[in-house]
Amino acid sequence: MNSKADKKTPLVPRLRFPEFRDAGPWEVKRLGKVFYERSERDGTGLDLLSVTMSDGIVRAEELERKNNASANLSNYKKVYPNDIVYNSMRMWQGASGVSKWQGIVSPAYTVIVPFKNHYSVFWAYYFKHPSSIEKFARFSQGVTSDTWNLKFPAFSSIRMAVPECPEEQQKIADCLSSLDELIALQAQKLDALKAHKKGLMQQLFPSEVG
Repeated sequence: MNSKADKKTPLVPRLRFPEFRDAGPWEVKRLGKVFYERSERDGTGLDLLSVTMSDGIVRAEELERKNNASANLSNYKKVYPNDIVYNSMRMWQGASGVSKWQGIVSPAYTVIVPFKNHYSVFWAYYFKHPSSIEKFARFSQGVTSDTWNLKFPAFSSIRMAVPECPEEQQKIADCLSSLDELIALQAQKLDALKAHKKGLMQQLFPSEVG
């Protein structure tokens, strides 16, 4: 038997920041060693938050869809800034995000908090990676995809690679965040150009004659 073939290939990203190229491979950890579940309830008076596929966590009042929250919010889960919240029934589709606000979420959501030396924003991006989504689908429990559910006990057993150096997590998070900020800025500029074009068209062509 070839002993070399028995050894697992070290987990090293194809692209790495120069200062971390000699930091060694990423360490594989169970997510239960990275996060604990927040189970605080009764956030009466706090903003209701929601988890979306594309925009992560947003205030529920910003969504156009109907608010189906119960009038009694005593059983809703409390969320603090930098907590990660995921939709237990849609985690396999990427429904998760890091919160910017203190608020409350539906009991159907799971609220997780990173231990020391782990950065929420890094993990929020990591959870959107295709390989992560595949793991969430594999560990979700249920007969069909309509009933798949990823509660914290199953989530905590998932193994993922993570940089041993917390500064590398921070560097990756900062890089991706800056790109998102640039994308948002360019989107605003594009919207402004579209509005400018619409205004010009209204002025460059005569009004329709009946």
